[in-house]
Amino acid sequence: MKISGLQKLTLLDFPGKTACTVFLGGCNFRCPFCHNASLVLGSDGSENIPEEEFLAFLESRRNRLDGVAVTGGEPLISDNAEALIKKIKALGFAVKLDTNGTYSERLSRLIENGLVDYVAMDIKNSPHKYAKTIGLSSAPLGKIEESIHLLMNGKVGYEFRTTLVKGFHTQADIETIGKWITGAERWYLQAFKDSGELIGEGLEGFSREEYLSFLDTARRFVPNAQLRGL
Repeated sequence: MKISGLQKLTLLDFPGKTACTVFLGGCNFRCPFCHNASLVLGSDGSENIPEEEFLAFLESRRNRLDGVAVTGGEPLISDNAEALIKKIKALGFAVKLDTNGTYSERLSRLIENGLVDYVAMDIKNSPHKYAKTIGLSSAPLGKIEESIHLLMNGKVGYEFRTTLVKGFHTQADIETIGKWITGAERWYLQAFKDSGELIGEGLEGFSREEYLSFLDTARRFVPNAQLRGL
C-alpha cells in the first residue's frame, strides 16, 4: 500500500470535521487537468510513507482529529485500501473517501460494512465526453453509473463534484450531467486552477461570470448545487 502524502490538518477536506488527509498513490485515469500528477503517475514528486508511521500519527491525534479524508490518485485502485480504511475506523475516526467511481464493487462493500461516512465522487463530464476528459480511449461508464446510483440510494453522506475546464466543458455538458444526477444531495462545480503539477499543458478555467452561468444550469437539476474554489 503506497501512502504518498499526508496533510496533518484540514478544516476543508471533510465537511464538518477537523481532519487530516492521506494521499494514496496510483490512478486508472489520466485527466489532463489533474492537479496531483505525481500521485497519478508515480513520479519522484510523491512521498512514500510507511503505513505503520501513518497509523502511529493517527494514534497520536485521537483526541484532536475527528476524521480522515482518504484521497489520491484513486484510493480504491489498491487492493489494500479497504484494509487500511478498516484500521483507520478501528482507531475511532470518521472516514471521507474521494473516488472517481470506477471501483463500484469496492465502494459498495465499504458502504455496506459501515467503513465510510462520506463519499466525494468526481463526475468528470457528460458521458459522450468522458473518455477525452479522463485521457483514455474509452471510459468505464457502467461502473460510474453504478456508483452514482449507489450513492443516491442514501446510505451514506455524499457529494458529486465536477471540475470545469475550458475546452472540456460547455453548458450542454452541465445540462447532460444534471439530467444524469437529477435530485442529487450535493453537486459542487469546481473552478479549475493550475497547480503547476498538471498532466496536461496550456489549460485554463472560466471567468467568474461563466462559472455563475454554469451554476444556474446545474441548479435546474440539483437545487443545492454550489460553486467551489472561486
